Amino acid sequence: LLVREKVDLAIEFQTDEEVAPIVAAKYREADIPMIAIDIPHPGATYYGANNYEAGLIAGKYLGRWVKEHWQSSVDEIILLELKRAGNLPRMRLSGLLVGINLVLPSAANCHVTYLEGDGELGPSFEAVRKHLRSSHSRHVLVGGINDPSALGALRAFQEAGRAENCAVLGQNASPEGRAELREPKTRFVGSVAYFPERYGENIIKVSLDILNQRPVPPAVFVEHKLITPATVDHYYPNDGLAQMARSETTVQRDRRTA
Repeated sequence: LLVREKVDLAIEFQTDEEVAPIVAAKYREADIPMIAIDIPHPGATYYGANNYEAGLIAGKYLGRWVKEHWQSSVDEIILLELKRAGNLPRMRLSGLLVGINLVLPSAANCHVTYLEGDGELGPSFEAVRKHLRSSHSRHVLVGGINDPSALGALRAFQEAGRAENCAVLGQNASPEGRAELREPKTRFVGSVAYFPERYGENIIKVSLDILNQRPVPPAVFVEHKLITPATVDHYYPNDGLAQMARSETTVQRDRRTA
């Protein structure tokens, strides 16, 4: 549709790496510049996550957490994948491993388990639940490709009565992740923020630079921040207000239907 309409610029967000070359070719043939969000497309300007850096941030924090809480002892590292998104998002997990080993060199000898969770809570829960039936590791670090996968893993540990055996870290600092960070004594110890709420403004700036033929780097990365139970209210102080507004809306709807 965008090609048919002969737009001046296309902004594309789709997460299937195999489809990316096909989409990019259509815009390239039509001589339409393109910005690809979070998943690279050949010839397009990339805007989004610095996946390796985000993973590195997560891994370094997990390494410090283990030193403080488990006296540097780790038995296993579980990584929740999203294979269909391709190699770039998987760099979050690669960076996480490197980050852990930089802070905690002894972790290089512990067992690493890759599980497919498809980036969703349900499949991640089932994958970790199945794994826990045969794993008896006492100190387990869990890294998710995103928050839903990390939370699915956490729920599996909780169901098995083994929450104290894990420390879970997610990616995206999504609303459900931030809600878990506020839970007392949660084993969801952190999530790396990507601030998608800031994407719009920044993408508009990149778009105007392209349209005005100003120099634009091939990749424009967001600035990631680690969000923990101690800092979640600092970075997202309005979450409570949003929850109050949703609760008030629910109460009013219930009154009307009563």
